Parts: sequence; C-alpha cells; structure tokens
Amino acid sequence: MADNSGAIPFLDVSANNYNIDKKLTKEENHPPDGGFWAWLVMGSCFLANGIVFGIINTFGILFVKLKADMEEAGVEDAATKCALVGSLTIGTTFFLSFLVGMLADKIGLRATSVLGGVLATLGMGLSTVGYKHIEALYVTYGLLFGAGASLVYTPSLTILGHYFKRRLGIVNGIVTSGSSIFTIGLSYTNQYILEHHGLLPCLQLLAGLSSLLILCGLTFVPVLQTDDGQCLENQEKSKTRKTIEKLVYLENWKNKRYIIWTVAIPLAQFGYFVPYCHLPQFAKDIPLDINEQANGEKAAQLIMCLGISSGIGKLASGFIADLPAINRNGNRIVLQQISFVSIGLCTMVLTAAQLFNTNVFEVLVLMCCILGLFDGVFITMIGPVAYDICGPKGAGQAIGFLLAMCSIPLTIGPPVAGFIYDKVGNYTAAFLLAGFPPLVGAGVMMVIRCYPATEEAKVEETGHRGNRK
Repeated sequence: MADNSGAIPFLDVSANNYNIDKKLTKEENHPPDGGFWAWLVMGSCFLANGIVFGIINTFGILFVKLKADMEEAGVEDAATKCALVGSLTIGTTFFLSFLVGMLADKIGLRATSVLGGVLATLGMGLSTVGYKHIEALYVTYGLLFGAGASLVYTPSLTILGHYFKRRLGIVNGIVTSGSSIFTIGLSYTNQYILEHHGLLPCLQLLAGLSSLLILCGLTFVPVLQTDDGQCLENQEKSKTRKTIEKLVYLENWKNKRYIIWTVAIPLAQFGYFVPYCHLPQFAKDIPLDINEQANGEKAAQLIMCLGISSGIGKLASGFIADLPAINRNGNRIVLQQISFVSIGLCTMVLTAAQLFNTNVFEVLVLMCCILGLFDGVFITMIGPVAYDICGPKGAGQAIGFLLAMCSIPLTIGPPVAGFIYDKVGNYTAAFLLAGFPPLVGAGVMMVIRCYPATEEAKVEETGHRGNRK
C-alpha cells in the first residue's frame, strides 16, 4: 500500500464514522505500516496509555496522603477503604473492556474513545469536588474515571492493528511505554504537589490530563475493511443467533488457546496491582529515612523506578517480539510466561529488603527495576498475543473480554492486601501472597501448547512473515 503523503487511506468522509471504501479489494485490505496518520494514531495511543495508566499506577502515592487524611478524620480500616478507590479504578477499566469491544463494533472506535475521554474528565473533575468523602471517590475516581479510561484504553490497543502489521510489536512497545513515561513524571509531580499544596491541586492536574483523552480519541479512525462475505449464510441463521453474533465474536470462544489464555492471565492478576497500590506505604513503614519528608520522597521514587524499568521492558520486548524466531509458533506467549514468573518472585522478595539495613533503599530500587522490566514485557505482549491467537477479526473483542476477566482479581487484590495490613500491621504476608498468583498463571499458560493454532491465526502469521521478506 502506497504512502499517501499523510492522507488517511480508503475513507468515506461523508459517513458519520469515516467508513472504509467498500470498493477496497482484499489484496489492498492490509495495514499501511506507515504514513502521517498512522504515526499520529501511534502518538495518540501513546498519550492515551500514558495518561490512563500514569494515573492508575501512581495511585499508591495518593494512597499515602488519602489514608493519612482519612485516619485524621477518624475513619476505621483506612488502608482497606482507600485501597478500594484505586482497585475500583483499575477494576472498572478492565471490567468494561468486553462491553467496549462490542460498543466499538456498533458505533466505531473513534466515537467510543471520545465518549471515554468525556467520562474520564467528568469523573476526575467531580473528584475535585468530593475528595474529602471516600464514598464519593468510589463513584467519581473509581467508577466514572475507570469507565472512561476503559472506553479509551481498549480502542487504543485495537486501532494499532488497523495501521501496523510488520511493525506491530515495536509499535505496541512504544505505545505502552507511554504509561511508563507518565508514571515517572507523575511520581515526582504528584509527590511534590501533595507535600506542598495538598490533594485538591493534584486531582485538578489529573482532571486536566484526562481532558486530553478526548483529543486522542478523535484520531482513532479505522482503515481496515470489515468482512461482508457471509451475508447469505447469515440470512439462514435464527434471529437470536444473528443478534448474538452482532454483539459477540463467537469464533473466539471456539478457540481453546484463547480460552486457556483468558483463564491464565486473570489468575496471575490477583497480586499484580498490589505493589503499585501499597509499595509507597510499605517502604515508608520500613522506614527508608529518619526524616519524614525524605522518607516519603524515597518511597515515591520507587514508583518512578517501576515506571522507568517498565518503559525499558516495553520497548525491548516490542523489538524482541518482532524477531522471526519469536514471531512464530505462538512464541510471544513464552515472553508473558517469563514475565509472570519474574513478577511473582520479585513481589515475594520485596519483603526481604528490610533485612539489608542501611542498604534497604538500594535493594528496593533493584527489585522494583526488575519488577517493572517484566511488567513492561507482559503489558506489551497483550495486543500481539491476541492477534496471534485470534487473528485480526477477533483481536478487538479478545482483548476486551480478557481485560474484563482481569478486572475481578485486580479489584480484589489491593483491598485484601490492605485488610491484611490493617489486621497484621505490616505488608509481609500480603506481599508473599501477592507473589503466588503470577506463578500459577505462568504454569496454566503452558497448556496452550497442547492445542494447535486456528486457521485464521496461521494465515495471519504466514502473511506476517511474508511481508518481512
């Protein structure tokens, strides 16, 4: 496909949703892998991922201030209740993903993501009004912002497959590294604002960032043709079945490799978000410095270390995923297995850092760098593995349903860790338990090798290798 000097290829601008020209032949119906609009979409996805997960990943810094304010107000079990705000955010972001996939199929990726930007901005804006009431934050910060984030995040993964194929791995790495860069920036910025100005200005900053998601969503214009070749067959099906097939891509649920994947990943997620939520408080309790302000700053720097190493992991794994030896036979799944084993072990080893006395901060930094590195690998591989297992037709809903399944453990994990902390008084047991589920998930993923790839995935892989020649 020729590079049209930045023009958006095959678009009918007279339609409400920029529909693809129906005269597009099957031979031409493949991602452009370049051009002005393709790189603009990549940049927008980078910003969307950065804003959404920069806010989610740095909640642990807000958690410390929020918990202190709640304890000062006389709220019981403050750690459990404050952790629920962050877990509701990430849980809602992922839980609604399967509905987002279906909604995007009906109204388009562009309209879905713009709606998400509006909801996210509204949720964070309302949080600046009710931030003194934990119940209000459950709705505004947790549910409303989480819903908006979901409506933006899932399309940001799906749209990349419309513009990139040969470079999909490295593009996913660049896009997902946005969350790392924003995590680094917000780790410093949020800590500074909280120490010198309080919680309200910090939430106002996050509301401003959320408004940028609307602009990002405006660029999500799909360019791949949908398949209308089975119209005659669909006419013979029952109305009920046709209604279901309009909402759900049933071929994914006939794919045993996908079913195993959607079981293994959520199993691994029960402890996944626990370090992001509780690590700053865990580090402050050690403590890292006798000076209270320095202690808080060092604790916040650990989230920054997670962000830096996660960005490196995303870029490196994106490059590795495009290598011929990795981009075949489902080998990208192996990268996710390795990442889960490493994440699980590092989460457990964090509890031993306090044994190093004066070197405890340096040890925690090292552990966080390893943890973040493999966290980046896992996140980057979600999109490419979905395309490998389900092919381009099913990838959008495959990602949506997977993230929805992940919402349950992601929502449960941090409050359970907070409950253990409230009852025991430290995070040792919580972190040890949080490290176990990723190991289980990595083991379950080994079963995927027992089942062959679907024909669509095989064709996609063959075409991908052919394009590299």
